[in-house]
Amino acid sequence: MDLKTVGSPTDAQYGGNRNLSPVTSMSRRDGVLREIRRAVVRGDLRPGDKLTEVTLSSTLGVSRPTIREALNQLSQEGLLVQEPYRGLRVANLEPAQLLDIAKARHALDMLAVDAILEDTSGRRMAAVQDAWREFERWENDPDPLTLHEAHVAFHRGIWVASENSMLLRFWPVTEAHLTIALAQDQAVRSDPARASLVHHYLIEALSRRDRSEIEAAFKKHTIDSACELIAIMEQEN
Repeated sequence: MDLKTVGSPTDAQYGGNRNLSPVTSMSRRDGVLREIRRAVVRGDLRPGDKLTEVTLSSTLGVSRPTIREALNQLSQEGLLVQEPYRGLRVANLEPAQLLDIAKARHALDMLAVDAILEDTSGRRMAAVQDAWREFERWENDPDPLTLHEAHVAFHRGIWVASENSMLLRFWPVTEAHLTIALAQDQAVRSDPARASLVHHYLIEALSRRDRSEIEAAFKKHTIDSACELIAIMEQEN
């Protein structure tokens, strides 16, 4: 879906400097949630950008109560932050936060991995392979949004395969932080070939069921990647 250019009074206030499309399908609230997430992934909304009910309501063609409900959910998930006297802004992750998120994700991923390896029937590993085949369909897509959604879906698929209900309860917050982290990563460095290689290394390790190898693969994918991103960010500053 192409995003239309929206004009507004200033570039400091969201709705004016970025692109969004009117919400015309699915539930109105879910449509707003998806469109804002989409704008963050594409870079149409950047970390620190302000969002207002009035502008979003006009841009998306949705009532202000619906906008308010969606913004509250995104704030609870961590994609947006509420600043006193300044309203809601897209979350901006500092280097220390990026590393904290990476370490937490790594620990939770390994919790999922342990559950998958404990299953002697092979059912859970088969679910992981299904998630991987779906990711492979899109991993070379030129659209950054499509690639992002495939990436997120693959990692959610690993958690789903674990059959750990608490992990799935944590997923909305994890996805929000993952979206911000990936958006910042994409803005700083765009290297699809590297991302593809890391994911292939990950699934190969999972297929061999060697926990030490799997843990090393997940560390490279998550923690080492975050450290590389932080180093680039610090060099640029």
